[in-house]
Amino acid sequence: MCNQQRSLVAILAFLCVVLAGYGKQAPGTSDRRPSGGLNPGNPSGNGQRESSNPASFGGDFPLRSSLLRTPVQLGQPQRQKDPVHSFSGNGEKIFAGSCAECHGLDGRGGERAPNIAENPRVQRLSDDQLVGVIENGIPGTGMPAFHTLESSDIQSVVAYLRTLQGTKKTDELPGDPDRGREIFFAKAQCSSCHMVAGQGGFIASDLSGYARTHSVEETRSTITSPHPARDRQSQSVTATTREGKKYVGRIRNEDNFSLQLQAFDGTFHFLAKPDIERLDFSPQSLMPSDFGSTLSPNELNDLISYLMRSANPSESAIPKEMLDEEE
Repeated sequence: MCNQQRSLVAILAFLCVVLAGYGKQAPGTSDRRPSGGLNPGNPSGNGQRESSNPASFGGDFPLRSSLLRTPVQLGQPQRQKDPVHSFSGNGEKIFAGSCAECHGLDGRGGERAPNIAENPRVQRLSDDQLVGVIENGIPGTGMPAFHTLESSDIQSVVAYLRTLQGTKKTDELPGDPDRGREIFFAKAQCSSCHMVAGQGGFIASDLSGYARTHSVEETRSTITSPHPARDRQSQSVTATTREGKKYVGRIRNEDNFSLQLQAFDGTFHFLAKPDIERLDFSPQSLMPSDFGSTLSPNELNDLISYLMRSANPSESAIPKEMLDEEE
């Protein structure tokens, strides 16, 4: 009888040890729900599913438990520990959400707002000017003020807009911009067709912001090897009426019934198409093709430097023409 009592005590002691060890397991592991089901014990209440491959955690129950307890809200991405966003990357998201509805995803305009990617007036605005436009809007136009955006967000939008405009980092000036200005307005006579900072001609494109979107070598190539005219409005044309009158210039506007021609002296002529006998387009570009020989390499560098300096205005006020623009 004594031996039986001793055996019973030993069995009870062994069972106590086993039960004590079982009670020390990680909480929740003894009543684990079937894999793939919702986890009602998830403190976030988000109905997150447990992994269907428990072996991937190597039986590390504390690690598994901490992962399940991580609060995650449905529909909200988890924040990275060290978010690193470039201005242009963050700016792209803000631009798409706040600007693209009117200006288009590519910034080239739509029914509600103008082209801000290719418009020379916008391209030659400084970064500070663009920040002011975004932050304060433009009174009397459809451009609202975005007071709710943080300063860093506005700078990100400006940086992204520069990428839409194709802007590049400003290169070091290859020559003397003051001598280049003399070449632009005197020797090369660029100002007879082109305008820079409100001065010069108007028959050709405004070059005030050209160097903002073109590199030094691209600018040099355009001067020395101009591209042939690609469309009717970029070619010079001679319009001959049925009465024998001739008008030479560029077509500025045209529809099915009429065209508006600007002569090289700046005058405009409105011509009804039934009155036009013929239109003769010149295949040659309005841009002279001999600057590579008439200008020395140093003079070309000076001219390019003048265009580069003109493309980076220092004033911070919003130009009046920007406020008046209703394109």
